[in-house]
Amino acid sequence: MRIDVLTLFPEMFETPLSYSILKRAQEQNIVEIVLSNIRDFATDSYRKVDDKPYGGGAGMVMMCQPVFDCFEHVQKQSPETGRVILMSPQGQTLTHDKAVELSREKRLTLIAGRYEGFDERIRTGLGAEQISIGDYVLSGGELAAMVLIDAVVRLLDGALGDEDSAAHDSFSDGLLEYPHYTRPEEFRGMTVPEILLSGHHGNIEKWRKQQQIERTKQWRPDVYEKYLKAQQKKQDS
Repeated sequence: MRIDVLTLFPEMFETPLSYSILKRAQEQNIVEIVLSNIRDFATDSYRKVDDKPYGGGAGMVMMCQPVFDCFEHVQKQSPETGRVILMSPQGQTLTHDKAVELSREKRLTLIAGRYEGFDERIRTGLGAEQISIGDYVLSGGELAAMVLIDAVVRLLDGALGDEDSAAHDSFSDGLLEYPHYTRPEEFRGMTVPEILLSGHHGNIEKWRKQQQIERTKQWRPDVYEKYLKAQQKKQDS
């Protein structure tokens, strides 16, 4: 997979991309992540990329020309067109299912904005979809892009090393993940559940599933309702 990131602050990505799973995935050529600075495509001596909104209002708006020129420049670097994504609080919320869907693509182009937002013609002219990481506003799209990259890359074959890891993540089966324990067996009066020490794998799997259901029902009733509907749909089909 190739992931292009169009941003005004490529240096923000350097540290997150240089550690752990993301670093290893790049070193193993599982993913190629290319950062491009939108400001490099400004045409004036001030490297201006924003302007006042037509009709008035607060803030500044990112201009079409630098974004379009940057996008067209990076698109020429690979034969794969891929999907174009604007990181925006107005977009569809990033979920596990969405991350799985995106992980099946050969190329993604992420555009991280700043200021009040994008000139609307950037979205329509580039045929971009919008994705949000939550119902709140950040100072820019860079952090949201990092979240999306991490969520997607860890799902790529070979990225985690242990192929079972992603399969047991929260939301992978519609439920939150079960609790984990490691050594020692007792710590400050808190003990590991006996079932995990029993060596009976069938009972352990049943316990873990029940923990998933109970946790989801208690902590995320909205997710639990979706799980119940999905189970009912399976039974009816």
